[in-house]
Amino acid sequence: MSISDDTIEKIRKSNCSTDKTFFQAVEEVLDSLKPVLDSNPIYERHAIIERLTTPDREFKFKVVWMDDNQNIQVNTGYRVQFNNALGPYKGGLRFHPSVNSGILKFLGFEQIFKNSLTGLPIGGGKGGSDFNPKGKSDFEVMKFCSAYMTELHKYIGPRIDVPAGDIGVGGREIGYLFGEYKKITSSYEGVLTGKPFMFGGSLMRPEATGYGCVYFTDEMLKFAGVDGFKDRVCTVSGAGNVAIHTIEKLYALGAKPVTCSDSKGTIYDSRGIDLELLKELKINQRVSLEEYCTTNSDAVYTKVEDYPEGGHEVWNIPCDCAFPSATQNELTDVDAKHLIENGCISVSEGANMPSTPEAIDLFKENNILFAPAKAANAGGVAVSEFEMSQNAAMAKWSYEIVDERLEKTMRAICKRVHLTAKDYGVDGNYVDGANIAGFKRVADAMIAEGI
Repeated sequence: MSISDDTIEKIRKSNCSTDKTFFQAVEEVLDSLKPVLDSNPIYERHAIIERLTTPDREFKFKVVWMDDNQNIQVNTGYRVQFNNALGPYKGGLRFHPSVNSGILKFLGFEQIFKNSLTGLPIGGGKGGSDFNPKGKSDFEVMKFCSAYMTELHKYIGPRIDVPAGDIGVGGREIGYLFGEYKKITSSYEGVLTGKPFMFGGSLMRPEATGYGCVYFTDEMLKFAGVDGFKDRVCTVSGAGNVAIHTIEKLYALGAKPVTCSDSKGTIYDSRGIDLELLKELKINQRVSLEEYCTTNSDAVYTKVEDYPEGGHEVWNIPCDCAFPSATQNELTDVDAKHLIENGCISVSEGANMPSTPEAIDLFKENNILFAPAKAANAGGVAVSEFEMSQNAAMAKWSYEIVDERLEKTMRAICKRVHLTAKDYGVDGNYVDGANIAGFKRVADAMIAEGI
């Protein structure tokens, strides 16, 4: 039995059966690392895999708060501090009914490699709650955030663990969380990133993940001899922060993004998505994308129940480049077949692990350029670290400086992944390149630090 098989078996035995996404992430990484582990016995001698797949610590706590009707509500809060070999734990907070320890372990594990790839001094972690901010008043969100931070503040700090936002946690929630932290600790410090600009936030944080994904893809296309985005048709899933700013940057580089989607359906606009209308519906009004067709009658709206069996309408539309930017496992093998048949040349993950293993295998077999999430969507955490740097120096960087550093970081990540894949005989395989490059930086630091 190889080290990878043996480790997977240990992980299965030591974790509950609900941690399926975590197992999926670990198996994918270990599959990539086989040539590294086989040729470098030092990693086995130092039990690096066992140590990397076991969080440093996990916190689970009760969050009690009162809603607008004076009813007491109870949710569960979490924080997983996975690895701090390279710097303070860094990773977002997710407020969504689907949140559980298994999902957060998967996200925290992925965060280790993503943060490593940036080349910045940050470790990996993740947290959140099964609280759903949708449909809640600002006051209810504030009450929940205050109650959540009452417990979370015990475990975080600017040199210990610096959470950020994720699904369900934007500037509003970060603001409330920061306000409560400051009230409890009497400290004004960079303990959270994604803060509003007026009290310590960085410019460009909302745009960072989407913009970064496009910068990465542009560089990946150049390495493949493809001349950028000019006039290329792109499909994007999702209608949140990542999707909106992916669409925005695609337009800036000359592409034509024609889709977006939400939990109820998909919009296809052959003329190109009306970005301002999308922002109005999803940021200001927070309504279903079905309303898009009220203004743009030529657009086509497909409800979820009418999607192709086993697939999603957004990936059934012909395109040059695809950007899954909604949620994990949203792009299936059925979707991958549609993309391949329709002539797609690249797929870049804006969301966390949105492609199933079967879909990724199909992309590899058909020589589709595939940018995995841990590399392609690292722009968000990169700008979060920029915010940490600004907070530490009590400084403010201009929009132009942040954008320049973001672009430089994402293109450097792409180059690092590309060259690593080439060095290990898997040229063009960005999955293996990202996993190996991210692993080596963390593993070497762990060995240097001892046990």
